[in-house]
Amino acid sequence: MLATRNRLRTSTEFSTTVRSGVRNGRRNVVLYAAAIAADEPSRIGFIVSKGVGNAVVRNLVKRRLREAGAASLREYGTGFAIVVRALPASAAASWDQLLADYNAALESTMNRLGGRLPKAAVDGSTGTTQEGTQRA
Repeated sequence: MLATRNRLRTSTEFSTTVRSGVRNGRRNVVLYAAAIAADEPSRIGFIVSKGVGNAVVRNLVKRRLREAGAASLREYGTGFAIVVRALPASAAASWDQLLADYNAALESTMNRLGGRLPKAAVDGSTGTTQEGTQRA
């Protein structure tokens, strides 16, 4: 289970991360990541649509992705917002396949995002999103 401080909770947080973040797709997942203030805890959100399967399958995929996300927080504990979208193929994927796709997408996204980090650190983030609303 992810701590409350490490969850994306509002649709604004999700849409800001998806629109302004770096995207990387794999067979089972599409991962979006954006830099936030360096001193803020990283936050992760998951999108698992009905296209993935029935409620049992969706919840299984969500639990697996949550576990993968919790493990990635050890390495990227602060400064990032991450959205993970499960693709329909994730319903038939094993834990190892899902974890491998998640880790590969995360690593690739973080490498691409690396060029943007100094700008985010220099900005110092004023505690607002791009739309000008206060961050939770």
